[in-house]
Amino acid sequence: MKDIRYRLYFVDAIRAWAILMMLQGHFIDGLLDPVYKDLSNWKYATWSYFRGMTAPVFFTVSGFIFTYLLVKGKEIGIKNPRVKKGARRGMQLLIIGYLLRANLLGLLSGKIYTSFYLVDVLHCIGLSILGIIGIYLLTSKTKPIIFTCVLVTITILLFLFEPTYEYWNYPYLPNALVNYFSKVNGSVFTIIPWFGYATFGGFMAMLFTRYKQHKNLYTTGIISCTIIGVLLIFLSSKLFLVIAETTKSEFFIHIHSNNYLFIRLGDVLLVFAIFMLLRNYLTYKFVLKIGQNTLSIYIIHFVILYGSFTGLGLYQFLKHSLSPITAILGALMFMLICASLALFYDRYEIKIKSKLKKYK
Repeated sequence: MKDIRYRLYFVDAIRAWAILMMLQGHFIDGLLDPVYKDLSNWKYATWSYFRGMTAPVFFTVSGFIFTYLLVKGKEIGIKNPRVKKGARRGMQLLIIGYLLRANLLGLLSGKIYTSFYLVDVLHCIGLSILGIIGIYLLTSKTKPIIFTCVLVTITILLFLFEPTYEYWNYPYLPNALVNYFSKVNGSVFTIIPWFGYATFGGFMAMLFTRYKQHKNLYTTGIISCTIIGVLLIFLSSKLFLVIAETTKSEFFIHIHSNNYLFIRLGDVLLVFAIFMLLRNYLTYKFVLKIGQNTLSIYIIHFVILYGSFTGLGLYQFLKHSLSPITAILGALMFMLICASLALFYDRYEIKIKSKLKKYK
């Protein structure tokens, strides 16, 4: 029997694609001259649409991988070693998320800038991992189907009620906590609704685990993801409109008018379908290594582009100043540099850490 990890190569490939899409997306969006950001231009509009897939895919695949590993072993509940490892990983991501927004010069002068408290993708993924662990522990004494159903139910509820809680304010919470739920202070991501993509990834992982030995696993998966993905992209808005007109409900009217979450979920499913279809061609070691080192790549890109710690990055010097050709070539070079540095660190991680310990 083949090692089941072979079947997860396509997931690492998705992560590699998502992190590279994020790199070029952040580079071009931050450095391209705004005069070229014209959605009436089909080239920019196409790029913008595909860039919008990155975060949903990244959250979904993160939830998928963590949940798959969480339920893979024989131990259940608090005895599962993945619970402790996952909790440590979640807290690590939260800490790194804050450190990347820290300004050493400001800290040395006794200042903590408001940007330090803003929430980004690492904070939300870290909190999502902790959330999945919490759900797992609460349902660990029941059948796995309960855990599976709770995960997908959370996704549906978070997506359906997004037009409602989007405008909530939190007057009794400090801004550091408000930033996890609202973008009013400048947070890039918030735990709601983005936790919904992570739980959907967990839901997919549970289905994958349940049917991993089935001979038609990939055939069924590809067909299902394609059909459901297309339906979500092209018909979900129409469905909500029909429900709204039939029930005279403003609730569904609001969902219909801003139905980006379900549409993006459709995009995610199509991405999974494509990578599952091409899984036998996605086993190149370089690609898989990129997918397995997304955290290092993310940290390196944040330092180079946004100037974490020092406040000196490409964004400070080249913000909104590049032409399209320069931005594209720069983005390609940026992706190559970030990926190469991360893989270099991965290769020599033990030696680097041992040398650093000598200076402590």
